[in-house]
Amino acid sequence: MHEEHKKWYSANLHTDMEMLIFGHAGIPILLFPTSMGRYYENKDFGLIDAVQDFIDEGKIKVYCVDSVDKQSWYNKDIHPAGRAKNHIWYDRYLLEEVAPLARNETGHSKIITAGCSFGGYHAANFAFRHPWLVSHVFSMSGAFDISGQLDGFYNDDVYFNNPVDYLLNNSNPELHYLKIVLGTSDRDICKPDNERLSNILAKKGIDHWLDVRHNADHDWPIWREMFRDYISKL
Repeated sequence: MHEEHKKWYSANLHTDMEMLIFGHAGIPILLFPTSMGRYYENKDFGLIDAVQDFIDEGKIKVYCVDSVDKQSWYNKDIHPAGRAKNHIWYDRYLLEEVAPLARNETGHSKIITAGCSFGGYHAANFAFRHPWLVSHVFSMSGAFDISGQLDGFYNDDVYFNNPVDYLLNNSNPELHYLKIVLGTSDRDICKPDNERLSNILAKKGIDHWLDVRHNADHDWPIWREMFRDYISKL
C-alpha cells in the first residue's frame, strides 16, 4: 500500500499542517480524526488497514487530514467567538487547500468525507456546507450539535457550522444528491445525535441511511467494520 506524508505551510491557518495519504488512485476520501486527534490516528487505530484491499486495487485514495480542534471547538482558553472563527479558517483550509489537492491527484470532481465520533461531525458539516463538492458522507458515531462547546455563546458563525440548526433552513438542491450514511449502534453514546439528525434530514426530504448496529459500543471495532462496509458499497 502506497503511503505518503505531506507537510506544508497553510496560508489559511498560518501554521504547518500535516497529512497522510494512502493509495495511488481512486475516489478521494477526506478522513477526519476523532476529537482533538491527529492525522495519523486513523492509521494507528486500524481504519486504514480495514480498507487496505480497496486502496491497493485503486478503488479509493484516502487523505487523513489533521484537526485544529484544540484551537477551535475545544479551546477553553479563548472566547467562544474565537473558537468558531478558528473552525471557519479550518473549513477554508479544507476547501481551498486539501480538497483541490485530492481532486487534482485523483482526477475526480467530487470527494467523499468520512470520520468517527467528532470526525463524523467534521465529515457531515463540511459536506452539508459544500454539497457541490461532496458525493458521499460516511459518519460513524458522529455528534452534530457543537453548541455545548461554547458556554452558551451563539452567533452566525456558530449557526452556520451547527448542522442541526442550519440544515432546517438550507434549501440548496445539491443536498439531495449527497449519499449520506449515519452509522451508530445500540450502545453508542451518540445514538441520539444520529437519530436527531436523521429526523431533520427526513423532514427535509433528504435521502440517507441511518445504520444502527447491534451489540456495539462507541469505539474503534465497530467503526472499522462500518468503514469497510460503506466503502464496499461504492
